[in-house]
Amino acid sequence: MPRKLRVQYPGAIYHVMNRGDRREAIFDGDHDRHRFLQTLGQACEKTGWQVHAYCLVSNQFHLVVETPQPNLVVGMKWLLGTYTGRFNRRHLEFGHVFSGRYKSLIVEGSGDGYLKTVCDYVHLNPVRAGLLRADQPLPSFPWSSFGEYLKSPAKRPCWLRADRLLGEWRIPKDSPAGRRQFGRCMEARRTQENPKADWKAVERGWCLGDKAFKEELLARSAPREIRQRFLESPPPASGGLLRWVHESAKVPGGAAPWARLGSELPP
Repeated sequence: MPRKLRVQYPGAIYHVMNRGDRREAIFDGDHDRHRFLQTLGQACEKTGWQVHAYCLVSNQFHLVVETPQPNLVVGMKWLLGTYTGRFNRRHLEFGHVFSGRYKSLIVEGSGDGYLKTVCDYVHLNPVRAGLLRADQPLPSFPWSSFGEYLKSPAKRPCWLRADRLLGEWRIPKDSPAGRRQFGRCMEARRTQENPKADWKAVERGWCLGDKAFKEELLARSAPREIRQRFLESPPPASGGLLRWVHESAKVPGGAAPWARLGSELPP
């Protein structure tokens, strides 16, 4: 089965996640976590990335990252490869640290709540993982960006961008009052967290957004000749874009690897 393509374009937002090889730890203590965040900061400096949220647990990480330039692939290659080398040198190990390819979910950044959904998912990961007792506040978990949001901008990493998530929470200003409001909102959100909640759209999908956004991405990812046909003869409003792409390409359903990106679109 061909690999799914990484859709890249300027301004794309992704939920990126990866686990340790054979589900083993990727952080052996706080030194490694500090080193990963240091390496992430260097990756942001090299690529121009802006991070909206992160969470590090023993055997996995989650990032919500915005790429002003279409460079997720090259940036992740550098981030994972550099951290692997540093981890192995410190622990006198060799070989893989991470398990296979990282997962990347494209997130619609229109302000309609999709960015908020995925950032909330990341910030509440310690709760779902049982790393916080019911009486422990969210900031007591030190390895997510939630605590950084409660600090003044001067005390945050320069690569952490807070304004978009605060805006989706309808917090107009990154001020002490605004940050306190964000903290209260997230603690309230935590009490509403259902341990059996269905997070498949965030954990396993290829895109988090509305139908129009998914169709735009599918059209963007298709080969040039298919994109040209799309411009010259758009699909009917009543028909599915995926079906139209398959018919335009004259291939059986699912045979074109780039079309697999749209496998969740309704017919």
